[in-house]
Amino acid sequence: MSEKMKLIIGISGASGAIYGVRLLEILKELKVETHLIITAWGKNILEHETNMTFEKVRSLADYMYDDTDLSADPSSGSFKVDAMVVIPCSMKTVACISSGITSSLLTRVADVTLKEGRHLIIVPRETPLSAVHLKNLYDLSRFGVTILPAMPGFYNKPKSLINMVDHIIGKVLDQLNLKHNLYEPWKSSEK
Repeated sequence: MSEKMKLIIGISGASGAIYGVRLLEILKELKVETHLIITAWGKNILEHETNMTFEKVRSLADYMYDDTDLSADPSSGSFKVDAMVVIPCSMKTVACISSGITSSLLTRVADVTLKEGRHLIIVPRETPLSAVHLKNLYDLSRFGVTILPAMPGFYNKPKSLINMVDHIIGKVLDQLNLKHNLYEPWKSSEK
């Protein structure tokens, strides 16, 4: 990874917008350069589920791109980044990435991330999962995508919603080899 990490963060139209917001907050604290793409439904759900406005979330990122602008810089493989995280990732977005459908900037950039052999992490947020969802997730895992479902652990005995959110964000940061103290690693009670 480069001296200053450069990440693309995608927020799609799945419930769990807080995960994307919290990741942006933590990456800003860690001084990681972020390039944000939010889908139209991602904006809608963000404003429905959180107290944050789109403008506030936008201010957390270093750069912001319109999801309809397929000519934006990140749509090219020559735009160098360390990784991409789609958080939360809707099943529609999963299906598009899995099928190579690049009709939005977010799915185009995910496709470029794969073709360039860069790290792609998706945080799917759906339950229950249908056989179609599972097949698409399986296909993505075969393509080298890290599938990191929003399934917080409870061994930390979380005291609040933010503790549960931070557990998932910590898992994402672990995948990116970024140090954090968002959760305590598992420790066996046996010594």
